[in-house]
Amino acid sequence: QVQLAESGGGLVQPGGSLRLSCAASGSDFSIIDMGWFRQPPGKQREMVAWLTDIGDINYADSVKGRFTISRDNGKNTVYLQMNNLKPDDTAVYYCNVVAVENRRATTYWGQGTQVTVSS
Repeated sequence: QVQLAESGGGLVQPGGSLRLSCAASGSDFSIIDMGWFRQPPGKQREMVAWLTDIGDINYADSVKGRFTISRDNGKNTVYLQMNNLKPDDTAVYYCNVVAVENRRATTYWGQGTQVTVSS
């Protein structure tokens, strides 16, 4: 079993920045892919950024040029640097990890962290 611990959300003014972190812990696992999703109020969850174990990255069009995803494999942690935040970025942000345990891949979700962009 893999546990995910998210941090870094909060209230920020438009144009501001935040950095989200998601650390995976457990035993006898390896991580393949890591990413971030978000769910704005009243809307469906959507992919924000995705980073594979070989370094392929995908971003939602709405965040390209503003958000940067990165990972520290030694710490089993994925980060999301969010710059030039806009009110439309307001959402609960969830990290998502694909981990291999006993040669079986399993997807895990973080508990979510609120990001509010408002003046």
